[in-house]
Amino acid sequence: MIRTGYREIAMTIKQLFSITGIFLLAACAPQAELVKTRTDLNDMRQDTKTTKARLAELQKNDQDIQKRLDVLESNARGSSDVQKAMADYGAKSDQLGTDIQLLQGKLEENNFRIAEISQKLDDKSVKIAELSARVEDLESKVKLMSTGTGSIAAAQSVTGSGKSASKTIEPSEAYRQAKSDYDKGNFDLALEGFQNYVAQFPDSSQADAAQYWAGECYYSKKSFANAIEAFSKVIKNYPRSEKVPGAKLKIGFSYLNEKNYSKAKEYLNRVIKEHPNTTEAQIAKDKIRKIK
Repeated sequence: MIRTGYREIAMTIKQLFSITGIFLLAACAPQAELVKTRTDLNDMRQDTKTTKARLAELQKNDQDIQKRLDVLESNARGSSDVQKAMADYGAKSDQLGTDIQLLQGKLEENNFRIAEISQKLDDKSVKIAELSARVEDLESKVKLMSTGTGSIAAAQSVTGSGKSASKTIEPSEAYRQAKSDYDKGNFDLALEGFQNYVAQFPDSSQADAAQYWAGECYYSKKSFANAIEAFSKVIKNYPRSEKVPGAKLKIGFSYLNEKNYSKAKEYLNRVIKEHPNTTEAQIAKDKIRKIK
């Protein structure tokens, strides 16, 4: 009987060690995942910091190019009178024109790179938010495990929770999908995509463009009243956006399709007055001449 008692005690101790081992393994898993997630978050923040510095450098370069371009264009405008008085000024005028074209090319390239980097920053901001939320979640789980208030089953389910979590789509991918649907003529699907983009990423670099393309979706569906409302949001919510001239132009076109000629002329004239020397202004001039 004594031997039987010893066996039972030994088996009980063995079971306790097994349970303790399982508990420790379950506790180690959130700890390891927490360390990895923190490392990923720090790396992402450092990368974002570097990218922002590069963006600031490009924006400064963009301003410098714009200043040089303004000076050259000013000189070019003043060259007409000088050309009449100096025959040899023609060569200098041609050089000015060449310099302007080169700077405009650099400006367009710089703007493209700025837009590209801005999109990457949008994606990284979303990723950082995801990682930060994950760190907080893991910290709470590790704290729960360390206090001993969590069960083994709960710890095991916690360990696998990170893998089962759905990944949030990145802003650039969401925009690309919506634009792809628009290009394919799937206007209802594209409209939903652009509206979701604006709702989910209101502060992103492409929110103004998404709002504009939502208006284009309504316009393509010949839903002109909704198109006017969507384009008006571009003007109201993103007044400094490069999409504003196009939004005003399409509002004018929408009123024109509704046979509201006075409103159509009002917006077309606004494009000409407020955005001179743009492609939209030239289109507005041509359209006004055709309105009876």
